[in-house]
Amino acid sequence: MITKIAITDDHVMVAKGIAAMLADTKEIEVVATYQTGNETLESIKNDAPDVLLLDINLPDINGIDLCKTVLKSSKDLKIIAITNYEDTSFVKRILKNGAHGYLLKNTDKIELLEAFKTVLSGEQYLQKDIQKKLLNQSLGQKKEKTLFTKLTRREKEVLQAISEELTTQEIADKLFVSAKTVETHRMNLMSKLGARNSVGLVKTAMELDLLD
Repeated sequence: MITKIAITDDHVMVAKGIAAMLADTKEIEVVATYQTGNETLESIKNDAPDVLLLDINLPDINGIDLCKTVLKSSKDLKIIAITNYEDTSFVKRILKNGAHGYLLKNTDKIELLEAFKTVLSGEQYLQKDIQKKLLNQSLGQKKEKTLFTKLTRREKEVLQAISEELTTQEIADKLFVSAKTVETHRMNLMSKLGARNSVGLVKTAMELDLLD
């Protein structure tokens, strides 16, 4: 039986690299690659993959939110996040939104195939490093937060702009960076401050006196 795979990643070389890695595996077929969230939403029902490898950081839609939206119309689809983000807050959020697995982009073919097999059997698959982080956190071995030293100058600028209720594009224009870069900073800020959205981000920043 052939397992059909789709990949959503705005880095073409990453998607091509995964497809090439799986090319000689007879039981796997890569049926589609998407570069944006909107492209995923438009095409995934017609392509009908069994598993979607989903990057979290996309140029148009947050991959964590996209996961929830896709699963509303493709209930049998298995979604595995594949990302560079190791922070457990991202893991918890996308799993809460229905993802079936979480892999880092340093994964190899053997682990990728194991992840497919696991999620298709109805179980959850987490890369071993991620499992350890979640376990350590549950055991109360969280690292002490050093928020003031961890926030970069650019993150502080983005945080200030968010507090001023500027849109992503407005922040990008103001700081002369891309919208995707702004979203990356936003996600990093939410991770560091333990916030779930921009409102929570601003509230926590105010409590910690991080805003001018």
